[in-house]
Amino acid sequence: MGQESSTPVDDTTRPQTLNARSLEAIASYIKKGRPKKILLMVFTQNIDCLERAAGVPGDKIIEAHGSFARQRCIDCRTEYPDDLMRQAIHSREVPHCTDSECAGLVKPDIVFFGEALPEEFHQNRGLPGLADLVIIMGTSLTVQPFASLPANCPGGIPRLLINSESVGGLGSRADDVLLLGDCDDGVRKLASALGWLKELEALFRAHNQDSSSAGQVSENKKLRSNTLDDEIAIITKEVENSLRISDQHAASLRQNQTLPERTTSQAPISVVLENGSNDQSWPTLHTGDLDTIMTVTHGRAASKD
Repeated sequence: MGQESSTPVDDTTRPQTLNARSLEAIASYIKKGRPKKILLMVFTQNIDCLERAAGVPGDKIIEAHGSFARQRCIDCRTEYPDDLMRQAIHSREVPHCTDSECAGLVKPDIVFFGEALPEEFHQNRGLPGLADLVIIMGTSLTVQPFASLPANCPGGIPRLLINSESVGGLGSRADDVLLLGDCDDGVRKLASALGWLKELEALFRAHNQDSSSAGQVSENKKLRSNTLDDEIAIITKEVENSLRISDQHAASLRQNQTLPERTTSQAPISVVLENGSNDQSWPTLHTGDLDTIMTVTHGRAASKD
């Protein structure tokens, strides 16, 4: 299934299900007869168990690209015990299958390039069609078949995008709501509209003792940004030094008449990054995606929680 139309819905088009295309309308829709703990499933491309660390039960997560939560033999597919894997990592030994007749290599259950996605993804990719609300956040929605998940819910089902930019045709349906900006800020705005902000902050403190407040989270972001700026400065200096050395070497070779003079028509070095920028200067580094899709439901396929 391909991407949806990227044409934004006309402002004059009335929503089919929501009373308005706004965050407040989404909050009202959730609170209207929809209790908490109605998560149907989280689909994620993360492999670092981020959702598990946040407290989402394993049976509510579809890790489309696998994760480090489990590991197994690459030959016979026998699961490998967690304690033995930790022991192998700490001792820097290569883990082998516990079946002596196999003795194959062991790797985490992550999907490498060219490998098939886990069967559980294909078995559950239709779940967005059962949801009453689909929340998409922190993703570029460029990798198929994961990118097609939001399109699997029928028209009239509200979709909320919490993201730094509009992606994947979100905003083309009458009941699409786009909350563009920082994902953490967007989640807090949604929680605030629902009247759940204090509970959310308490969960943050419970799961992340080092970032016990919104102020601390903001400070941590600033520190990470400063660190990234420092790293860019170091890389830039190393490139400049390399170019200086290359120019000195070229000048030496020209003295021996082995190289032509460099002309002003030669293009400067161009840096191409993941976000597709192609500038003749150092652009801002693309820091990656959360790539998470959450579906919530009420009635038709409500969870047991």
